[in-house]
Amino acid sequence: MTSNQLRGIPAEPIEEQAVIQYLHRNPDFFEQHPQLLTRLRLLHPRSGSTVSLIERQVEVLREKIQSQDQKLAEFVQVARANNVLAEKIHRFTRRLLRTSGAGPAVAEIEASLREDFDTFHTVLVLASTGLPDDDAPQCFLRRVDAEDPAFRSFDSLFAACKPRCGQIRDTQREFLFGLEAPNIGSVALIPLGSQTPAGLLALGSVDRDRFHPGMSTEFLWRMGELITDALART
Repeated sequence: MTSNQLRGIPAEPIEEQAVIQYLHRNPDFFEQHPQLLTRLRLLHPRSGSTVSLIERQVEVLREKIQSQDQKLAEFVQVARANNVLAEKIHRFTRRLLRTSGAGPAVAEIEASLREDFDTFHTVLVLASTGLPDDDAPQCFLRRVDAEDPAFRSFDSLFAACKPRCGQIRDTQREFLFGLEAPNIGSVALIPLGSQTPAGLLALGSVDRDRFHPGMSTEFLWRMGELITDALART
C-alpha cells in the first residue's frame, strides 16, 4: 500500500504507455508472475464475450494455422496448374518440331490451340513480309500488309516485346475476331518477332476474367518464341 493510499488519497492511475514500456523492458514479467495470466481477460473478436489471455492466444494460433493451410493449398493448386501448362507446352513444342515449313507449322499451331489448350477463339496475324504457304488454315490465319493501320495499332505491343492480357480497344477486337468480336470478353496478345514484328497471336475468351492483366505471361512468352522460330524455318 502506498503512502497516498495510507492517507486516504486515491493513487493516480498508471498511464497505459508506461505499462507498455515496462512490459517491453521486462518481457519475462509474466513468467515471473504466471498467476496474472489466468486473471487477464480479453474481448473475443467474434463473439464479443470475454476470454482469458491463454484462450485468446490459442484462437490467434488457430487463425494463423488456418491462414497458412489456405496459402499452402493455393500454392499446391498453382503448382498443379503450372505442371499441366508445362505438359501442354511440351506437346505444343513437339508438334512444331515435326513440321517443316511455315504452312504446316501454322496448321499445327491452330490444331494444338484447339485440341490441347481448349482455345477456340484464336487468330494468327502475320505481316506480308513473312507469309506462310497456302495450305495454312485460312479461318485461323490473317494475312495483312505490314503498314495496315489496324496492324500498326498494336505497335505498343510489339515495342514491349512481351504478351499482354486483358481488354483491348473495340476496333482492335473487331479487326482480330470479326463477327465474333461482341462475344469476346478478354484477350491475350502474343507478339511474334522482336526487331521486325512478324505478327501476333490473339487468344480470345468469352469470359472477362479468363485473361487479365495480373496473370502470369511466362508460358505465353514461351509459346510466342516457339511460334516465331517455327515460322522462320523453311
